[in-house]
Amino acid sequence: MIYAGTFFPEFKEASVWRQSGVDILNREIKVQVYDDGGQFELDPHYHLATIEIFIKALSMADLNGFRSDFPQSYIDTVEKMIVFYANICFPDYTNPLFSDAKLTEKGAMLDHYAKWTKIFPENQFIRYLATEGAEGGLPDYLSKGFLTSGFFVFRNRWGMDALQMVVKAGPKGEWHCQPDNGTFEMWYNGRSLFQDSGSYVYAGDAEVMQWRNWFRATAHHNTLTLNDENLETTESETLLWQPEGDVQILVTENPSYQDLKHRRSVFFVDGKYFVIVDEAVGSVSGNNNVNLHFQMPRGDVPNSREDMTFYTNFEDGSNFMFRCFGPENMTMKKEAGWLSTAYNKKVQRMNVSFNVKKQDSPSVRYITVIYPKEKAGKEPALDAKFLNREFNEKALKIQVKVGKEKKRILEYELE
Repeated sequence: MIYAGTFFPEFKEASVWRQSGVDILNREIKVQVYDDGGQFELDPHYHLATIEIFIKALSMADLNGFRSDFPQSYIDTVEKMIVFYANICFPDYTNPLFSDAKLTEKGAMLDHYAKWTKIFPENQFIRYLATEGAEGGLPDYLSKGFLTSGFFVFRNRWGMDALQMVVKAGPKGEWHCQPDNGTFEMWYNGRSLFQDSGSYVYAGDAEVMQWRNWFRATAHHNTLTLNDENLETTESETLLWQPEGDVQILVTENPSYQDLKHRRSVFFVDGKYFVIVDEAVGSVSGNNNVNLHFQMPRGDVPNSREDMTFYTNFEDGSNFMFRCFGPENMTMKKEAGWLSTAYNKKVQRMNVSFNVKKQDSPSVRYITVIYPKEKAGKEPALDAKFLNREFNEKALKIQVKVGKEKKRILEYELE
């Protein structure tokens, strides 16, 4: 409407068209964008697309003398959206594949940042990304939480050699948001690990929709399910966000199913490794299975059923090992998985789940230690256990040991 009203002024309704477009965008930016800059689809790809819609309107206004039709709050919100997106992306300018996201390419993102820095010349973070660090500067923080949107970023440094984890655990999103609360992706030393499955397709005939539903399924994200079924509720609450110190902590909780909630606690220890505690709590009993899912990288990922350990043997200096600790009756299942980084394209990989029958216990609890390392081989011994015997609404205390390091106590108390 803005384009039509601007480019065809000879039509007598042109000014009405233009103003209607301006009014819609001024209204929608308040509806679609949270106070922390996140867009309500909760999808990195559509977040970027929406930035472009709002930016194109601003550029059109600048070129044709009606920028005053957009209040400063509109301009400030667009800047927040850019900063949000810049934080959740990885050092190679790619985005997590949460929800219906596709993978961005660095060249395209450099073009975006170059355009954005012209609109926001005082923002040194945007300028830094536009110039690949030649100008501007980085934020004075490392880890960053966007509590309204439910996106959280742990990082130990900026740059390609960083260790970074992005967690998605927020409110109910719009159509492009998948039932994936609690999922995460991790970047280490030049490689994206534990990538979400992506989306592959949006809609079509029955055969196409089978693929659509496969990629959307909660079981094909890095999170927890009941009987491999999709989440019934996606309304995560942030119980604790502590983004500083030797041990940084995120605690989120999602109602998930009618009789089973999921609390996920993430510990970022010494900027070196992650410990994830998953607690499924509720009255579900009997033969119901509580499943904890992880999506593996492409390629050979050796594993041991005996000690529930997985590790990679990449030669490029970006490897990891992880071990899952659970009740004695925990089993492990490996399945064929898929990864889609572009529309209608997919490649095969493996996914794994750890599974426990809920029976009559009040909770099922897992501890997963994810230890990134440069070199393949020489996997350090990993050990972890709960120090509080049962689920506690207000506190958690576990013990972790990595290799020859001393035992670490990881804990929190909620107010």
